[in-house]
Amino acid sequence: MPANDRPRDHAGQGAATTVAAHRARRRLRADRARQLADLLRRQILTGAYQDGGTLPHESILATDYRASRNTVRQALDLLRAEGLVDRLPGVGTVVVARKYPHGLDRLMGLAETLREHGRVTNEVRTMGPAPAPVPVAERLRVPAGADVLYIERLRRLNGLPLSLDVTYIPLDIGASLLGADLENTDVFRLLEAITGRPLGHAEITLEAVNADAHSAAVLQAPRGAAVLMLERLTHLADGRPVDLEFIRFRGDRITMSGLLHRS
Repeated sequence: MPANDRPRDHAGQGAATTVAAHRARRRLRADRARQLADLLRRQILTGAYQDGGTLPHESILATDYRASRNTVRQALDLLRAEGLVDRLPGVGTVVVARKYPHGLDRLMGLAETLREHGRVTNEVRTMGPAPAPVPVAERLRVPAGADVLYIERLRRLNGLPLSLDVTYIPLDIGASLLGADLENTDVFRLLEAITGRPLGHAEITLEAVNADAHSAAVLQAPRGAAVLMLERLTHLADGRPVDLEFIRFRGDRITMSGLLHRS
């Protein structure tokens, strides 16, 4: 290599090192902002800052969490993008939304679960007998193609859209629901009243999915927004499966929690 090329190479290596170091600092700051956002989100969700309340000033947050002001600002920007807070000139960072806790360690209907947070109402959008798709028939243990009761409900808490529920129930039980007050009563309560037996257990799967056009429109959420999808197969105490549900929750209005024991 010619001698006069070496200084140029060293200069290029120095510039590359500087760029890499700058990128590493930005990644580290972004990681710290995400970690701080997680901590602040927890504070908001547990009621440390009430709906409409103001978070401490950025300088106080920076001191309390041993973070830079830039990191605090980035963390607050993340929470604003989630719709939890807004940053108002002359006021500060204000809590503008709350999430409601949905427990995963007890088998309860939505109205039972959220009774301390307001009134749950149901808009029955579709209801009636329909042939069971094969996966539904298998899980409910009914003959393939047999009719089941199909129900689609929009569920609101204090008037705000919270979830879109699709429910399949064996028709020998579901037929009795056709004249029931589904707008104000959880299906779980009605199933126990109809069968005269308590519910026993449920198998659940929880995942995040993107809201399709229909779900987004009904839930008044942005199309493609992440929603929490809870799939639940509920059994009577004797083991018979009686209720297969696919529930799409607005992710910005619900939080899932439970108590787990290590066996």
